[in-house]
Order: sequence, then structure tokens, then C-alpha cells
Amino acid sequence: MNNAGMAQQKIESLWMHLHWLTVLAQQGSYTAAAQRLGVSKAAMSQRIAELERAAGVPLVQRTTRSMRLTDAGRHLVEDMRQPFEDIAHSFAGVRDLAGVPRGLVRVTAPVAFARQQLVPRLADFLRAQPEVRIELDLSDRLSSLAMEGFDLAVRHSAAPPDTHVAWTLCDTRSVLVASRAYLRRRGNPDTPQALADHDCLHYPRAQDTPAWHFEARATGRTPVNAPRVTVAVTGPLAANNSEALRDAAIAGLGIALLPDFSAQAALQSGKVVEVLPQWQPVGAFGDRLYAIRPYATHVPRAVASFVAWLRETLAGGFGSGARVGVVPTPRAQPQRLR
Repeated sequence: MNNAGMAQQKIESLWMHLHWLTVLAQQGSYTAAAQRLGVSKAAMSQRIAELERAAGVPLVQRTTRSMRLTDAGRHLVEDMRQPFEDIAHSFAGVRDLAGVPRGLVRVTAPVAFARQQLVPRLADFLRAQPEVRIELDLSDRLSSLAMEGFDLAVRHSAAPPDTHVAWTLCDTRSVLVASRAYLRRRGNPDTPQALADHDCLHYPRAQDTPAWHFEARATGRTPVNAPRVTVAVTGPLAANNSEALRDAAIAGLGIALLPDFSAQAALQSGKVVEVLPQWQPVGAFGDRLYAIRPYATHVPRAVASFVAWLRETLAGGFGSGARVGVVPTPRAQPQRLR
């Protein structure tokens, strides 16, 4: 065999090493990359060391706490990313010719939505598609889907990003809720302005003074053309998780502003009732749930089947099915919790 043939054979023996380097770059650590590939950390380190010896230059700089690619490593990863993506898409297309959805679908979704609405429904999908596996990441952080290897994300948003393909799953709305015990003690507010005299459990935002915004719904009590109302709110608890706010409201700590998918079960069970149902809170949370994925010419059948299932199972939204805004006791004079 001539020198050119030997060199080609040497490069071909390193295809897997190159792939592992791209995964290492995506995951940001040897531990995470090894978990992603289903191998040991020692095997991961050994393959990268072999690749560096073959390349003749360092590709990864390691410390006791972190790693980062060298300039040579970054250049190599950038050059290899698209070819490996093309290989993955091509192979997925061939597998899909069998006609049965199969394979791993990596999904990221907001914590509260996933715990309360998605996970309880997943058994139906997995029983219907036994060849599909779901890897679910529960996080309110907006992940980079391509960089972190996710096939799909569920996003609660006013609009999906222009750089991705998006499917609308359902409309959502924000609701004010409180326990009956709290409303008996403090009174049932009849206008948004009355919330200034209540303990309001809110999601912390960037502004110094928390504020809730409302628009009037079409009812006989409130004119449709009423202006938007903004109310500064205070309360004993702020939390960046709607489940925490919901549980605090159930415990009687105050009035909470929640997305409907977090409030649904508590409203249905009567643990809370809706407050100010004639007014619609606006701007606090997204208006719709979307399934989004990076643009690709080929969508694996497993991903497509999961999206289709999401659209079907969530099409009805999250109506509470409970009477709202009804507190069968006289209104008390407002007083603050001490």
C-alpha cells in the first residue's frame, strides 16, 4: 500500500474519534459527553488523547474544573459539524423507510408544564410508540437546541423564534387564583386596583416594582373598550416557578398569578378559585405553547410522531372546568398578613 493509501486508512480509523470531539464541544465537559454517548469518562478521555496524537497538536485544554477547545480543536469541530449532521440526517431518513417511528427523541420543556401536563400524559404516547424513547430535560432555561443536541423544545411564548420551525400546540392564558380561606379573611377584590391592598404572590421580573397588567373581558359588568390597567403589587413571596406560587396560594398566603396549565388541577379540585375573572392578566406569561425544532430538510419520523401527538393531546388547552370567581362568604375588610 502506498503512503497516500496508508494515510487515508489512518484518517478513516479516526472517524469515531472526530465524532466524539464534536460531542465534547457540544456538551462542554468530559462527563456530560460520556453520558451523551453512553460510554465511560475514561474511554472518552482516551479517544480524545488518541486523536490529539494523530493530529500532532493539542485539541483540548484541560484544567481540574473545566475544559475548552484550542484554536485547532475549534477549527476541526466547526469543519466537522455539518458533515456529521448530514450523516445523522441521512441515516435517520434510511431508518424511517421502515415505516415505524423509532429512536431517541431529546426534548426540553418548562419545569411546571412538564411536571403537571406533559409527564402525566407521556405513558399514552410511549405505549402507542414502543420503538420511541423520550429523553426529557425539565428546565426553564432557554437552551440552544442545536448546540445542546435537543430534537425538540416546548416553549411557552408570545411568538416562536424566526430561526426555528414551530408548531402551535394550544392557546394559554394567565389567571389570578387564591384559596377560599384567604378570600374569606381578606376579601374578594372586585377591581384590579383593589389588589394593592392584598398579598400578591408574583413571579420576579426585571423591574424594581412588581406590577400586573390587565385588560377587561367582554362582560356586562366591564366595558370592552376599558383601558389597560396596571397595578403595582407586593406580597410575602416571589418565586420563579409557577408550581411554588400555586402551592403558596393553596396554603392561603395570597393571590397568585399563574399560567392556566399550572392552575388547572387546583381550580378543578376547588383548592383555589379564580379571582377577577372579568379581567384578563396580560404580559406575564406566553400566549401559546409551541413545539419548536431547528430547521432541517429531514424530520425523523419519531420526532414527527411526537409532535403530532403533542398537537392532538394538547389541542383543547387547559380550561379548568370549575366554577370561578365564586366565594360563598361576605367580603371582609382587607388586612395584611403579618
